[in-house]
Amino acid sequence: MQTFTLTRPDDWHLHLRDGAALAAVLPHTARQFARAIVMPNLRPPVTTVELAEAYRRRILAALPANSGFEPLMTLYLTDNTAPGEITLAQSSGRVHAVKYYPAGATTNSDSGVTRLERCFPVLEAMEQADLPLLLHGEVTDPEVDVFDREKVFIDTVLPQITQRFAGLRVVLEHVTTREAVQYVTAAPANIAATVTAHHLLMNRNAMFQGGIRAHHYCLPLLKREAHRRALLQAATGGNPKFFLGSDSAPHSRRDKEAPCGHAGIYTAHAAIEFYAEAFEAAGALDKFEAFASFHGADFYRLPRNSEKITLRRESWQVQSSLALGDDELVPLRAGERLAWRLQ
Repeated sequence: MQTFTLTRPDDWHLHLRDGAALAAVLPHTARQFARAIVMPNLRPPVTTVELAEAYRRRILAALPANSGFEPLMTLYLTDNTAPGEITLAQSSGRVHAVKYYPAGATTNSDSGVTRLERCFPVLEAMEQADLPLLLHGEVTDPEVDVFDREKVFIDTVLPQITQRFAGLRVVLEHVTTREAVQYVTAAPANIAATVTAHHLLMNRNAMFQGGIRAHHYCLPLLKREAHRRALLQAATGGNPKFFLGSDSAPHSRRDKEAPCGHAGIYTAHAAIEFYAEAFEAAGALDKFEAFASFHGADFYRLPRNSEKITLRRESWQVQSSLALGDDELVPLRAGERLAWRLQ
């Protein structure tokens, strides 16, 4: 197969940052995707509909000319989020979900949830409004091994949400473990998951090849090969509960290659090519369009896109670095060659 055409996909988990960083990275996503769920973990976080609307305007202003890309906004859940904000979100038509970060779990999560029960009134309002909850599914208990944080979250925290609010639509984002795949597969239809390209392509050995690889450090962490294979099977198996969410996260080289480097892998420059590589390796290119273009739109109850994109089998080299404001970022596979290229 020399070309592969599919319905223009959507990215159901994306970090765009703000200011100069936003202007630098947004064209990469807009070139490939029709829509994206935009994460709200800015500084300060996007905690209200008013802030989400303002952020959306900044994104639209930064788009390349004649781009039809649509940002789908989210709110950042805190201990103090008011149920009334959910009513405003529902009526806005701009806010499509609310994001849960455990406080301190990842980049810019300091304002996240400290005690889940404080959010029960908001979760009840979300269930009634049919507004999805997006979960960074990890615990932050220092007694829990960092590689086990997702599994412990699924065992201890997630049931508190899904059993108490059985009608709430929930997306377990950037799943990384066999246990997450098993949970989502067995759960009711209102429970889904996004899968990143980097978790499909790499296991945790990638963080240590030839030394510490700062640009392969993300949260949740890459896991064992057995978990990567479980993710690949879930993504390529045709189950509509699993769909594309890149979790592409731009960080400057300075912030990544630091004594306390930031978590996040940048994949937006070649996201669709990375996913195509993973699906081809699994012999499942016939399942790729549904995963990338249909499952997420159906779960969010949005119309499927009508435009098409085409990938061509063409070897090309990823740039060694990309501009990011007054610094640069190192993209995934920097300096390496890829087999597929978006026309």
